[in-house]
Amino acid sequence: MTAQTAEPFVHPALFYRGEKEYLHGTVPFIQDGLRAGEPVAVAVPGPNLAILKTALGDDAADVRFLDMTEAGRNPGRIIPKVLRAFADAHRDTRVRIIGEPIWVGRSSVEYPACVQHEALINPAFEGREVTILCPYDAARLDEQVLADAYATHPVVISGGQERRSTAYAPERVVAHYNQPLAQAAASEELGYDADRLPSARHFAVERAAGLGLSGIRLEDVALIVAELTTNSVVHGGGSGTIRVWSDADQVVLEVRDHGYLSDPLAGRRPATRDQQGGRGLLLVHYLSDLVRIHTGPDGTAIRCYISR
Repeated sequence: MTAQTAEPFVHPALFYRGEKEYLHGTVPFIQDGLRAGEPVAVAVPGPNLAILKTALGDDAADVRFLDMTEAGRNPGRIIPKVLRAFADAHRDTRVRIIGEPIWVGRSSVEYPACVQHEALINPAFEGREVTILCPYDAARLDEQVLADAYATHPVVISGGQERRSTAYAPERVVAHYNQPLAQAAASEELGYDADRLPSARHFAVERAAGLGLSGIRLEDVALIVAELTTNSVVHGGGSGTIRVWSDADQVVLEVRDHGYLSDPLAGRRPATRDQQGGRGLLLVHYLSDLVRIHTGPDGTAIRCYISR
């Protein structure tokens, strides 16, 4: 299977129904790439990873495999840490990647970040010699998920037929899921400015510890707060507010300020060696299990979920 396009970057969605269709749409894609001498990576949920390894046989040894439920648990990490990490390691040749970031079991809290990720793949790889195939379990995922896949992929493959999507509109999807984050029902709030940055870190760490975080997870909280609050002071109007609360098995940390994130890919690009700034939000994505962002003329809210 090869998606036909005049552009160097190719980003088809594969709708599959059952294991047979899954393998029919993915195994030839992998084998064609290997025969063409293209590096191939596969980042899919564990069960699909297992059936692909079995179906590929000896060819599996030449493929880079990643369990997406671990590598892509936070959708904001997938572009820099999975897709770009592999593509950037092979800049002298075309690469093929299978990435399955949306699966049955993704929560409603995670989903907006997942679909924004799919939309942002397109500008992140514009002009690159890369093909990224994204499988969708059409038999079990909601109709809205499939509709969003048409909007985030220029080509859709279903029932063995490849069609250009007439609904393709990734920028509209990013804007649509830039949803205001509802205020937590019960959470203590601290205001901060340049003089109160240490107080903000102490406030967050103390409350996270009281909610069950310890060890390296508390260190992660301190780093996340340092990056977000400093960014508020420098770029977000000079001040902000911080909240910490519990949500099921996670501690949630939220920072709000008066800044505006004009770049939808902020925090999703790997940092370059000579880069000045822009590393803070990337680090926040790496340290958190999920990051939700809402940004607009009235300010920005960044919510980080950290598992106990």
